Formats: sequence, structure tokens, C-alpha cells
Amino acid sequence: MEDQKKHEQFMRLAIALSEKNVSTAEGGPFGAVIVKDGKVIAQSANQVTLTNDPTAHAEVSAIRIACKELNTYDLSGCIIYSSCEPCPMCLGAIYWARISRIFYANTKADAASVGFDDQFIYEELDRPPTERNVAMVQLLREEALTAFANWQRSSSKITY
Repeated sequence: MEDQKKHEQFMRLAIALSEKNVSTAEGGPFGAVIVKDGKVIAQSANQVTLTNDPTAHAEVSAIRIACKELNTYDLSGCIIYSSCEPCPMCLGAIYWARISRIFYANTKADAASVGFDDQFIYEELDRPPTERNVAMVQLLREEALTAFANWQRSSSKITY
């Protein structure tokens, strides 16, 4: 029961961030909190319109803060609390950051009902690259493979 109360406390913080963002007209109705070992490491609301950065979703912004705070790109052992089910970009960032668990409040259907519909992205990802709405053209692959070969041989690489 204690864990449930803690999870609810952190989720309420994410929800409060989303509500404050709306009331201050600083961005969309989204908030995220990252917790490690029961302590808040990072928190952020959506900052897309505030920063003119389409990647500044609450989850991505919180991940950036947490990585800086912990001085690592690996957030294993962390939990993210998001006021809404993460979009495809944020979900990808959560996986790349190796966050261990996601709690979310609103669903992607709830977000779609107020104008934040990501269904087209899910549909695009299911299409072959040549059939997507944003043209994808492969160019200079052989030249680009050199960087991968150099990476494979490098003794100073940091794998992630």
C-alpha cells in the first residue's frame, strides 16, 4: 500500500506540472517526473512552444534534466511518471534512456480527443520507408559505412 501511495504522489506531481503549464500558457498539458530510489531526480512540463523545440516534450525534457543531474546517459533503475501515455518519440527516448518503469495517467486516446493525436505516426512506422508521407531517400551509404567500421575498431568507444 505504501508503494501505491508513493506512486500516486509522484503522479500527482506530474499532473500538477501539466495543469500549471496550461494555466501559465507555457506549453501543452503534459508533465513528467523521474524518480530514482524514491527521490525526484527531474521534473518538467512540456516546453515545445516555450522553447520552439518540437522535441521538448515533458518526458524528453525530464530525461535531459535527469541525465545531467545523474551525470549519465543510462537511467536504469529510474521510474518515469507521465501525466499522459508517452508519444512514440518519448517512448523511444524512455527506452534509449533505459528507464525501468513507466507510470502514466491520461491515455493516447485522451490526448487525441483534445488535439494531440499521434496515430498517424504509428501508422507511418508500419509503412515501408518508401511509402511514408515524409520522403526517405537513401544516399551515400557506402561512404557512411566508414564511420561504422571506425566505430567497430575503436578502442576508445563507449558503448551505450
